[in-house]
Amino acid sequence: MRQGERASVVIVGGAIMGSSVAAFLAARPDFDGRIVVIERDPSFRTSSTTLSAASIRLQFSTPLNIEISRFGLELIKHPLRYLAVDGEGPQVDFVENGYLFLATAAGLATLEHNHAVQRTLDVPVRLLTPAELHARFDWLHVDDLAGGSLGLADEGWFDAHALLQGLRRKARSLGVEERTGEVTGLERDGDRLSGVRLSDGTVIGADWVVNAAGPRAAALAALVGVDLPVRPRKRHVYHVDAPISLGAAPLTIDPCGVYLRPDGRSYLCGFSPRDGEADPDTMDLAADRAPFESVVWPALAHRVPAFDRLRLLDTWAGHYEVNTLDANAIIGPHPAITNLLFANGFSGHGLQQAPAVGRGLAEWIATSGYETLDLSPFSFARFARNELIQELNIV
Repeated sequence: MRQGERASVVIVGGAIMGSSVAAFLAARPDFDGRIVVIERDPSFRTSSTTLSAASIRLQFSTPLNIEISRFGLELIKHPLRYLAVDGEGPQVDFVENGYLFLATAAGLATLEHNHAVQRTLDVPVRLLTPAELHARFDWLHVDDLAGGSLGLADEGWFDAHALLQGLRRKARSLGVEERTGEVTGLERDGDRLSGVRLSDGTVIGADWVVNAAGPRAAALAALVGVDLPVRPRKRHVYHVDAPISLGAAPLTIDPCGVYLRPDGRSYLCGFSPRDGEADPDTMDLAADRAPFESVVWPALAHRVPAFDRLRLLDTWAGHYEVNTLDANAIIGPHPAITNLLFANGFSGHGLQQAPAVGRGLAEWIATSGYETLDLSPFSFARFARNELIQELNIV
C-alpha cells in the first residue's frame, strides 16, 4: 500500500464533469500543481455521460443555466479551440435541430414566462401558436395544445462519448493523472480536507478535493458528514424505429414530459416522472420495457399519430443526479470545509453544463474566485440561506 502521496487537486469521478475540471485546470498557465482524477470504472459503462440522450439547449427558466449552457455550446461547436492535441480535436457531430417545448392551456403561462426570460438573454427562440406548429410540423397533433416554444438555433444533440474522450485526452496531454480506484474515506483536519483514502488503503494528500462523483456524490459527501441533497434516479432511453420520417425534427417535449428526438433514421425517446409520480432513489440500471408500453408509446402515438406503429429496437437506463431541493446544480466550495468543491446535482443537464462548470472550478482553484461566469448563486450555501433557485424546464 502506498502512503504519503500528495496532489494539489484530487478529483473524484472521471466522467464528463471531473474530466472537464481537470482539462480546464491543467490548461491554466497560472496553475502547475499535480492533478489526480480517480475513477472507479474507466470503461464508463454505467456513466451518466455515456448513457444520456446527449443533448444541449438554451431553453431554461434560470438565466444562469442559459449562460452555463452557452459556454457548453461554444465548446461543442468549436472543440479545436479548447481540446486540440497535436492539432486534432474530438468529432462531436453536433446536430443543430433545436428543442420544441409544447404546452397545453395549463402550461402556457409558464411557457410564456420562460420565453420572456430567454429573450432577455437573446436566446434565438420563438413562440408558436397551434396553427403555426401544425404548419411547421405537419406530423404533430396540435388540437389539445395552446402553444410551443421552438429553439431556432444553438440547440440539438451530439456525441457525448466523443466529448468525454476529447476532454480526457486534453487533460492527459497536459499532465493530468488518471487513477482507477474507489474512494472509501475523506480525511478531515478542521475546516479542510487533508486527503482521500482509496479502497486499497492508499491515501493521497490533497490541497483541494472535487466531488464529481455523479450518482454517488451524496455517498461521497457523507464520508465527511455532509448531507448533499443529490439522489440517483433512473431514467430510461428507448431507441425506436418509426414508419415515417419526421425529417429534421427538433427534440420535442410533450406536456406530459415524454420527449422524442431523431437519431439518424430512428428515434430516441423517454420521460422524467412528473411531480407526485414515483421516482425512487436507486443505483440499479436494469432496463425496463414496461414504462415504454404504459407511458411513452401512448404519449407519442397521441402527439405523432403515425407513431402508433413504432417498433422498439433497444432500451437502456442511465442516471439523473437529481438535486431534490431545487433541481439546479450545486457548484463550488462547502461553507465549512473550504477546500471541498462540489460539481453535483445537475438533474439531467450535467453533460451540457460540464464545460462551464469545469472552467469555473478551475478558476476557483487557481484564483479563489470566478473570472468568466459567476457560479456562486449555485453554491451549497444557498440551502442554509433558503435561497433556492427553482429550474422549471426539466426534461
